[in-house]
Amino acid sequence: MIDDPLTEGPDRNSKLLGHAQGIYALASQEEAGLLMAMNLAFVSGDFNDSSLAVLGRNTVLSNVREMPVVGGSGKFCFAMGYVLATAAELDAAAGGNYNEGGC
Repeated sequence: MIDDPLTEGPDRNSKLLGHAQGIYALASQEEAGLLMAMNLAFVSGDFNDSSLAVLGRNTVLSNVREMPVVGGSGKFCFAMGYVLATAAELDAAAGGNYNEGGC
């Protein structure tokens, strides 16, 4: 389960725009490939009370991961497209914790 801050930049102290909320599960026996199901729920600015629904494969060790947007609500009603995720920070000493950057 995830409920991670969605911020303006990769710094944890950046302005909070919303939350990445959902689930992920290891879905590959050969690589670190996750099945991601999450909502990007916005809590401020022009997109307050709107969300994007993302469902797709996240190969966490790839430089860039592409995951489809399968819908949305509020200002994102009927949204289609994709998000691009990159690792902004990787802390191998902490068990591989990382921060996603750039969506």
